[in-house]
Amino acid sequence: MSHMTRAHRSGHRTRWAAAVAVTALGAGTVRARRRLAALPVLDPAGPHDTARPPLTGWQLITAPGVVADEATLRAAVAHATREGLRVVDLIPAHLDAESVLGLLRLLDPAAHRTDRCAPGHGAGHALLVADDIHRRAGLDTEPPPHSVAGLIRLLRTLKEYAPDATGWAIAPGLRSPHPDPARRAEELRARGLPPALLSAAQLAGLALLVKCALAEPRWGAAAAALYWLQPAAVLSPARGLRPAGLARATASRPLRSLSAALRTLATPPAEQPRPAAPARHAAYTADLAAGTDRFFEPRRADCPWCSAPDPVVRVRMPDLLQGKPGRFTLEECRHCGHVFQNPRLTPDGLDFYYRDFYEGLGGEGAALVLGRMTATYRDRAELLRPFTTPRAWLDVGTAGGHFCNVARGVWPDTRFDGLDMGEGVHEAERRGWIDTGYQGQFPELADRLAGRYDTVSMHHYLEHTRDPFAELDAAVKVLAPGGHLLIELPDPESRIARLLGRYWLPWFQPQHQHLMPAGNLKQALGARGFTVLAEQHGPAHQNNADFLGAVALAANGVVPDPLAPWATVRPTRARRAARSAIQAMAVPCYAAALAVDNLRTAVARATDGGNAYRLLARKELG
Repeated sequence: MSHMTRAHRSGHRTRWAAAVAVTALGAGTVRARRRLAALPVLDPAGPHDTARPPLTGWQLITAPGVVADEATLRAAVAHATREGLRVVDLIPAHLDAESVLGLLRLLDPAAHRTDRCAPGHGAGHALLVADDIHRRAGLDTEPPPHSVAGLIRLLRTLKEYAPDATGWAIAPGLRSPHPDPARRAEELRARGLPPALLSAAQLAGLALLVKCALAEPRWGAAAAALYWLQPAAVLSPARGLRPAGLARATASRPLRSLSAALRTLATPPAEQPRPAAPARHAAYTADLAAGTDRFFEPRRADCPWCSAPDPVVRVRMPDLLQGKPGRFTLEECRHCGHVFQNPRLTPDGLDFYYRDFYEGLGGEGAALVLGRMTATYRDRAELLRPFTTPRAWLDVGTAGGHFCNVARGVWPDTRFDGLDMGEGVHEAERRGWIDTGYQGQFPELADRLAGRYDTVSMHHYLEHTRDPFAELDAAVKVLAPGGHLLIELPDPESRIARLLGRYWLPWFQPQHQHLMPAGNLKQALGARGFTVLAEQHGPAHQNNADFLGAVALAANGVVPDPLAPWATVRPTRARRAARSAIQAMAVPCYAAALAVDNLRTAVARATDGGNAYRLLARKELG
């Protein structure tokens, strides 16, 4: 009886899995057709100004073997001029089916045109670039790349310089060679996607389809058929596109997908660039030669917020973010609930652990994460609407200026300046995301900026600082009377923080020095002459920072990257294989965590209780 019950339950789960697969594949097919329909098609035979040279004021950058005739160039320039575009990704009409499907999974042409922080995904074959963008991006002095992967990376950069003036178009007159399967892993990395993880997920998906087809003939066969026929369902007939070998690609899709996934898994990971990698490894080796104890101050016996004695340990953990050596302790005040790093990192320690996170090796990954928060940035900017119209806004801890980039769409007449310790503030200025960038410590620059701004924001900044009180005092100086201060922070009172322990991502060790409850911060603001106008918890909740973040930290903590320049173990083949295996096994955990996080976000928004909070305060006159 128990055997029959288990078999029944297994069949029930398989039936549900097959139904979910059919739903997901159906939704993906409809979404791909909608996105494809949003791609304009160039008409080389259409009316153009034939007296005008095709590339006056424009540059064409192509991958090897890609050729554009003069009529296509004229059509592309005319389209860009008509649509107000400064960058256009030209997509060959004969691009192979899987490349088109892969692009449509990432690219929503209609939404990404207006989303100032959306990544610039493209086909990687030809880019039409206006001279001013070409010059500002430094391409006049540095030769542009000419590989498919290089053009994919370049479009991501150019989209940052033309955040609302980048477009895509199908170019029937563009001729390109067949794709090189051996370069699939390289091109996935260029898109910011992990090849091994994606290939493992692809193999797991194929295995699930086979299982469902064998165990559940109705739903399973429907799912397998929909996957098999998806290229034809999306691309035939398709306006403007004539994918090469569509019928053959559709018929052989399962085998092609299996072969591509296995080939990608067999491709060795890309080595770090030379000669920078040996120099970086040598620098970290020298830093670690004396151990990590010198990066910590003596432990303090009282609370840095209220001076109450005998704080208690809240959580201990290693560096689960980068895997750098060292262990970190967060303690909690028994009296006021303030959570703080104890012992605290020294300035040299902060420099060591921040290195290669937001810039250098980790810069690309950090930019991808920051670029996916458009809705959050817009919500922050909109919070001021009932209270004021900002004219001069200083974003403290601006990093690469992503918030200011989006906020410009909410407040187009506002001057946005940014302040940060990193070099990214200057890049944000070059992109035009901020008007003026200040590099340095906020308290040290406060006298220079005194009274210049009617709005100051600190989004997930205050928790990184060594002395939050000094930062609030600096905001008092910089704000004009009646000005507004907007602060967003992780909420150490979140219940999920206790559930997940060291794997709660917002602990963010070793970077976060202080995590203060909302009541503490409101009290500090009141003592400095501020009136709190708005407090948000649910709307400030950061999706995927709880369960998805916990899975990522756990997977990274089990086998840290042995290829990292700060790794203290040899990057043997066995260690690299173990890391790849752990990441592959984490794929279903990521999927489950994503579902739970989406539910958690809905609950947080409904109950106004999330993992972060937001305060808007006004500096009173006098």
